[in-house]
Amino acid sequence: NYFALEKACEKEGCPLCTIVSERTYRYIDNMLFEHVSDRGFRAKYRNAGGFCSAHSKNLDSFRDGLAVAILCSDTLSNELPELKKKKVPRYKELCPACAETERIEREFLGFIAENADDHFVSFFTASDGLCVPHYRKMLRYAKKIPLWLKEFQEEKFEKLLERTRNMIEFSAWGRQEDYAKLSEKDKIVWKEIARALRGTTFQGAGE
Repeated sequence: NYFALEKACEKEGCPLCTIVSERTYRYIDNMLFEHVSDRGFRAKYRNAGGFCSAHSKNLDSFRDGLAVAILCSDTLSNELPELKKKKVPRYKELCPACAETERIEREFLGFIAENADDHFVSFFTASDGLCVPHYRKMLRYAKKIPLWLKEFQEEKFEKLLERTRNMIEFSAWGRQEDYAKLSEKDKIVWKEIARALRGTTFQGAGE
């Protein structure tokens, strides 16, 4: 986890979003390759109504077309009788990929909250920090937020908000000169704040 975070912190955006995206993709890929014949998994998959829209939207890009066909056939076969009765099926299970995403998030958020060695703090605070959805989950899951992380995240969000407000203010009529003085990054800060508010991973249940 330590080295996975260090590597993710070198990239643009929320490091946990990077990890979750990579590992969720790998989870789906491995599941299609290794577990599609597992009856227990297939039953759980059917009881979830298949993958959610977010996790199923790229299924046609995976390498194992037969596995995708088998799972999709399960889903439609299970749902079609209800649809013919003009009923909306209700599912008891969570999307398997959403459940895996939540597990990864809990694991890494707990790990971040418990680490405070100098090197860890150094590379984490050099990153873009957690997005708003993942910081919300940090507040929900972690027993205690370390002071260094609290101060770092709050300062990140405050600066982002200030830059966004400046961009809005300088976009008004008559403020063209002020707007022209903004950096190229600040002129498109609306993209940055949009990403920070939504995160860049698939969103699971509760988001």
